[in-house]
Amino acid sequence: MTNKDIALKVLEFVGGEKNISNATHCATRLRLVLKDDSKANLQEISKIEGVLKAQNSGGQLQVVLGGKVEKVYDEFVKISNIDTTDISDEKFSEQKKNPINKAIETIAGIFTPVLPALVGCGMMKCLSAIITATGMIDSKSGFITIFNMIADVIFYFMPFFLAVSSARKFKTNEYLAVALAGCLIHPTILTAASNIVTTGVSTIDFIGMPILLVKYTSTVIPIILTVWIMSYVYKFISKIIPDMLQVILVPMLTLLVMVPLELIVIGPFGSYVGTWLSNVIAFLFATNGIIAGFILGFFRPILVMFGMHYSIMPMQIQQVAELGYTPMLPSAIAANISQAGAVFAVFILTKNKTMKAAAGSSSITALFGVTEPAIYGVNLKYKRPFFAACLSGGIVGGFFGMVNASSTAVTIPGVLSLGTYQASKYIYIIIGTIAAFVLAAVFTFIAGIKEETIEEKMTDENKYKNDNKASEIFIKSPIEGEAKDLAEVNDKVFSEGIMGKGVAIVPSFGKVVAPFDGTVEALFNTKHAIGLISNDGVEVLIHIGLDTVNLEGKYFTAHIEKGQRVKAGDLLVEFDIAGIKSEGYDVITPVLITNVEEYKDILPNKVGLIAIGEEAIKVIK
Repeated sequence: MTNKDIALKVLEFVGGEKNISNATHCATRLRLVLKDDSKANLQEISKIEGVLKAQNSGGQLQVVLGGKVEKVYDEFVKISNIDTTDISDEKFSEQKKNPINKAIETIAGIFTPVLPALVGCGMMKCLSAIITATGMIDSKSGFITIFNMIADVIFYFMPFFLAVSSARKFKTNEYLAVALAGCLIHPTILTAASNIVTTGVSTIDFIGMPILLVKYTSTVIPIILTVWIMSYVYKFISKIIPDMLQVILVPMLTLLVMVPLELIVIGPFGSYVGTWLSNVIAFLFATNGIIAGFILGFFRPILVMFGMHYSIMPMQIQQVAELGYTPMLPSAIAANISQAGAVFAVFILTKNKTMKAAAGSSSITALFGVTEPAIYGVNLKYKRPFFAACLSGGIVGGFFGMVNASSTAVTIPGVLSLGTYQASKYIYIIIGTIAAFVLAAVFTFIAGIKEETIEEKMTDENKYKNDNKASEIFIKSPIEGEAKDLAEVNDKVFSEGIMGKGVAIVPSFGKVVAPFDGTVEALFNTKHAIGLISNDGVEVLIHIGLDTVNLEGKYFTAHIEKGQRVKAGDLLVEFDIAGIKSEGYDVITPVLITNVEEYKDILPNKVGLIAIGEEAIKVIK
């Protein structure tokens, strides 16, 4: 399935573009704010090929996609015409959200767009550390100077980055927000703040009110609070100023109100709060590093599951800004590498070929810091590997706390960012990383994956021959032609059984008849697909050709309508095989049982030439 196909399916199952207020994405998830959550079918979204899981968390619908998320997001924006910079439905912002969810959503919405720059600069710092540590290039060279400049730019100019994303989140003017960020790190403030020790001057008088001289580079809280308050001030001023004077007076009055407020009240308050939080966390790690590291290492994957790991990012950034390092990230790399170790153990233990392939690939991505494929695709399905990895992450996180481990940059916690980590001895970082992988694998081997190998060894036929209670329903062929296994269909949605199980028929005549007595549940406007339900509850989808929806009904004639009762053999649809082929489309027709979860198994009953009315599919109750 292409990225566009995934985006189309997601859009369909969330209730269409009219149900979407805002769309964004992080490193692994498509994040949607919906107007009505009840219209989203999470179960169907999770079944889409390429989607690892769909869930509601933090006031958002999160579609976990792994590394392909950015490409799917681009396609999603193209087909949905959603304005990602301006959430249009203001009433939605207050619905069905408690304060905690609103806070988490706000933090995620502000920091997610900044992630590419944050990770890029962090990885540059990692590369610089490796180059200088190995002696490849002199640390005082111009090359390393420029390298370090690139690495530090995100932290030095953090208020500018956050001003833009905050303005988008709070739906206010981005350029005025950037102007306010510029006031925070203007040379007038920075130079005076740097010279406090020599000059003894710590304030600037502004009409009798003191502006405290604070170094705001790298700060997080001041600019976010400032833009949030500005969103209300800007809106209020816009309402009271006549339209003919809006362009001139609204920006001027907004800055006239906000800049003094920012420099006198908001900035110092936010700076002190950020510094206090940073120092409290540093104190906790200094006094109870083992406990703090264990808790963060153990619960990190659980935070990732609910998309809440972004809620601690401001504290990490603030610590790097204030202290030059953060002790919180080592527990994150312990958790991520542990998930890689656990899923690697599953790769060795499982006899299921599909799961083995998924475990092997997701082990590699987890090593590089992207753990959602490992968590959702493998470890949570077996449960024991997930908690084995949590325990390993907690143990190694506690170890990192004991050896005073920390990170000098905010990056994706994986093997590529190891150069940004430090401890009382660097070898402890290597030992901890290896231990996380090994311990998680060992714990998983001990716990096992509870895979029912006996059933895997039995064929589906033999398995149900031994079940005296099993009963069978046979679905007759609705088409004449050649019956094939679904695996031969050149579309993974059908070949991998994502839409259901059954057979595929290459038609020799362009007629589809009812395979049983029942009801027409669905008839697409394009007439290329029919949904039926039998009197005994079997749901069947007949999909004529591949991608024939693009023909928009051309070459198809329907003889039934939705809701109509039909009897076995009744003509449903006629189609022109030659015409469809002339347009370049494959006419192979999947005939699928879609309510597979209600039955023990669904098997093809015949391959090869098949006539209308022959038993094509066996449904085992």
